[in-house]
Amino acid sequence: MVGWLARPVRAWIMWATVLAAVTATLIVVRAELDHTQAVLIYLLVVLGGSASGGGRPLGLGLACGCFLAIDYFIQQPYDTLSVSKPLDWLELLAFLATAAVATELLGRANAEAAAARRHAEEVDRLSQERTRLIADAEHAAALREADRMKDALLAAVSHDLRTPLTAIKALAHDIAGEGDERAVVIEGQADRLNHMVGDLLDLSRLNAGGLRIDAEINAAEDLVGAAVQQAAGVLNGRELRTALELSQPVQLGRFDFVHALRALVNLIENAAKYSPPGQPIDVLVGSDDDWLIITVADRGPGIDAAEADRIFEPFFRSPQVARLTSGAGLGLAIARRLTEAQGGGLTHEPRPGGGSLFTLRLPAAKATLGEEQEEHAGRSPAL
Repeated sequence: MVGWLARPVRAWIMWATVLAAVTATLIVVRAELDHTQAVLIYLLVVLGGSASGGGRPLGLGLACGCFLAIDYFIQQPYDTLSVSKPLDWLELLAFLATAAVATELLGRANAEAAAARRHAEEVDRLSQERTRLIADAEHAAALREADRMKDALLAAVSHDLRTPLTAIKALAHDIAGEGDERAVVIEGQADRLNHMVGDLLDLSRLNAGGLRIDAEINAAEDLVGAAVQQAAGVLNGRELRTALELSQPVQLGRFDFVHALRALVNLIENAAKYSPPGQPIDVLVGSDDDWLIITVADRGPGIDAAEADRIFEPFFRSPQVARLTSGAGLGLAIARRLTEAQGGGLTHEPRPGGGSLFTLRLPAAKATLGEEQEEHAGRSPAL
């Protein structure tokens, strides 16, 4: 602020000094000096002050100063403000008008030049921003293309792996029937690879938006019962406890049974993978006006807060637990995407006392089982 104020003050002091020096010089030769010559010299002083950055105020101030200097020191009678000839008044007034007009024009030119500089700077800034946006767009396009190629590669490789895995499993099963225990290990590993290939295929379909959803009204207890039966092989002796509110009407949802079952089984398998031996896994079923709510609770190590937003990303596995279990990090990602594809959602929160709570939400159905049966009965004659 002080520097900004000091600049105009310095300009006024400098040009006042110039005006004084010019006047002192002209006083020495005023007897031989023509008035026109003096007017032109003073006009140069006015234009110089206006062009130096002082602007209109300094130019008008110098014009008034020069007007008084001409009248007092240059025109006769000398050293007085009186003018002896009417034409001298005309000369002085013409000088003052010319100086004022020249100052105004020069001020406008300076303002236009400053505006042009600001415009050029803005154009340059916009050009740089446009270049940056183009680079970002090209980068995003490259990422999309890379992602598309990745999905295509996953789909192709996964599909091609199905045939040899099926052959390996069939041969291992035949050899196991002959009593070779090593074939049982081969068959188990083939099942594991086949499960991973299925996950990759599902992920590629979900990414491509090619998953078909057949939403129908289903009962929550049917979904949970099927999930418990399907996940029995991965529990390794852990207790799986289910909690259904039997005193309430049958809880219904409108969802794709196969895809919802896959999502729920993935959650139970995830809980079994990270739960300590001997700790039970709880599956709780509830509902509200809009949602059928199924919660899978475990007593595992829990999820670090810094990683809570990443656990649903494909292929993400926490470094803290990756060494403890095997897997590709696809189960939770597929479960969430399968649920969201049906208009639902999947969330995580810490379990009080340790562990995790995964809450699966599916659209609730407003009908009762009796109404659903009537609906099916009403449709059957038309089939």
